[in-house]
Amino acid sequence: MRPKIDVRGISKTFHTRRGPIRVLDDISLSVGDGEFIAIIGPSGCGKSTLLGVLAGFEPPDAGEVRVDDVPVREPRRTGIYIFQQPSLFPWLDLEGNLVFGLHGIRAEARRALVAHYISLVGLEGFEHAFPHQLSGGMQQRAELARALMVRPEILYMDEPFGSLDALTRLRMRTELLRILSRERHTVLLVTHDVEEALQLADRVLVLSPRPARIQTVIDVALARPRSLSSPDLLALKASLLKELGVDESSEGAP
Repeated sequence: MRPKIDVRGISKTFHTRRGPIRVLDDISLSVGDGEFIAIIGPSGCGKSTLLGVLAGFEPPDAGEVRVDDVPVREPRRTGIYIFQQPSLFPWLDLEGNLVFGLHGIRAEARRALVAHYISLVGLEGFEHAFPHQLSGGMQQRAELARALMVRPEILYMDEPFGSLDALTRLRMRTELLRILSRERHTVLLVTHDVEEALQLADRVLVLSPRPARIQTVIDVALARPRSLSSPDLLALKASLLKELGVDESSEGAP
């Protein structure tokens, strides 16, 4: 079966005053339609750069990205990029944010879409609230609703829950899985959180230190929802931490 996303030997170098910095080095992978891929690796290794190249925001210096067998030269309407910090327009209420840029749809259909996605992310009753009146978790849910409004085939998510507290982050993971169980999307998620990667993804892509290469790929063949305390997930966590150079057994040792 043809992959949804086909990445062929991409490399990327940034040129700075101190000289060239090679960030990505010969990365190849295939992502299936509806697959959830988490991308994890050391800080500064190039995870966000890789996501930007895959989404079409950064051109690779070598190699090629194809979506549905079509080369990616720029951002596509079939994909939506979700950043760590919500980018809601502060002068618009929640409903206004959701319909902003939504053209060619009759008012009745637009209202139905807004109601559907506000309900999907659990923000009923906040249709006319402004971003400053929403908590951080609610803003991130609103951001997700706005992304889903345009019916994207691919979600590019760059640490979307990284700025949230631990409890809200757990709730947002559960919320995302609930939404994805109802609406099919291919997802690429950059994260620093090992548990988040294992709880959400079908596969975890581990990048090496810069210049980033694919160090290993961990298959997470566990049914959802996944308990973070299950022996199988804990075994995968230990394996993933080892790949990242962290030995749990040594934590807290003098």
